[in-house]
Amino acid sequence: MKEFYIDCDGIRLHSKLKKPEGLDKCPLCILIHGFTGQMEEDHLIAVQDAMVSCGVAVLRVEMYGHGKSDGEFKNHTLYKWIANALAVVKYAKKLNFVTDLYLSGHSQGGLLTILVGGMCNDDFKAIIPLSPALCIPVDARKGSMLGAEFDPLHIPETIGSGDWELSADYVRVAQTIHPEDEIARYEGPVLIIHGTDDETVPFSYAEQAQKLYKNAKLVAIKGDDHCFTRHVDKLAEAVKKFFEAGV
Repeated sequence: MKEFYIDCDGIRLHSKLKKPEGLDKCPLCILIHGFTGQMEEDHLIAVQDAMVSCGVAVLRVEMYGHGKSDGEFKNHTLYKWIANALAVVKYAKKLNFVTDLYLSGHSQGGLLTILVGGMCNDDFKAIIPLSPALCIPVDARKGSMLGAEFDPLHIPETIGSGDWELSADYVRVAQTIHPEDEIARYEGPVLIIHGTDDETVPFSYAEQAQKLYKNAKLVAIKGDDHCFTRHVDKLAEAVKKFFEAGV
């Protein structure tokens, strides 16, 4: 395991790279956490280990304001995360051992996967959104996010609910995001994995995305929640089957 930082215009992004043993060259998957998350969460480690067992290296990266990366959580936005992800893609493309590139992310990282997948549609052999938070732009335009209510036309300087607080810029940015545009741009294979009892992002969003993509498979983890805490083994199994199929 190699631990280091990737630079994004002076912002240091905490990163860890795990490669399969005995392979000089192999595919690489960039793996990104979600809103308030970090790279050491159980579901991300399970995904990483499943990929490595299939001969795929994994580059886990923490985005702006999360984990050990630079920036304050309160000040992060999807625009900043997109800039971060593009810097990570640029870094990964320069690694001499990489044969093919994949992108995966959970929740807000899943939404990011969908956005960057479309933006860089020629770079990824496949993308794997996990519980993708496609509700974020919708909720931002409605004025209700994770229990925080606000006027979407007159956004307060800060919004929050319990354990988190965000600046108005997070909402302003989210209101401009239209994931369907980037979904339309991506033509490669897509694996969406989502728990049917997700309490944060309704499963219906995954069903809608699967229908919009040109080449997408949706794996429903029956009875599981947003972070796959009930059936993390089935999450890992779905990832492993995807790569074992030779995608």
